[in-house]
Amino acid sequence: MGEIASRGQLRMVVVRFALVLCPLVLLLGLASARLAGSGEANPWFAALDKPGFLPPDGVFAVVWSLLYILMGLALAHVLAARGAAGRGPAAGLFALQLLLNLAWSPLFFAGHRIGAAFALLLLILAAAIAATVAMARVRRSAGLLMLPYLLWLCFAAILFHAVWQLNPHGEELVPAGHGTQIML
Repeated sequence: MGEIASRGQLRMVVVRFALVLCPLVLLLGLASARLAGSGEANPWFAALDKPGFLPPDGVFAVVWSLLYILMGLALAHVLAARGAAGRGPAAGLFALQLLLNLAWSPLFFAGHRIGAAFALLLLILAAAIAATVAMARVRRSAGLLMLPYLLWLCFAAILFHAVWQLNPHGEELVPAGHGTQIML
């Protein structure tokens, strides 16, 4: 009863968690973006002035897909660490930052709230840093898997601050051919 699991058994626990969590986190992220109408296909976003360093639309889908998979793997490493100190708080901080992340696309792309979306992005970054630190204390590998996400969030903050600066009245913008706009 008091036997210690082998490395192979521990790896299989991570794999089992990852088989559920990676697709789940990816699905939630893609659903949030899809339901919010994110990307250049969004007439409001297409009408905004954008900085020259905005990546092509297809880059976002690839990068976010990879990041959501890495995030799912990081969470799998934490959840597989049964009995580890800090496991619960680390998972809770992960959930918090993910919920904030999922709220960003609807706020920006559907709600057209550039300033509020930038503030939310900074909040996501702070929550993601806290989650990464907490997760790294449980499993170093989990913290390392979250680093690309943190780097992308830093880039996104710079990018969307520039979008906000280029479009001081962007929240009021109504694309050509659209007579009304819903403001949240």
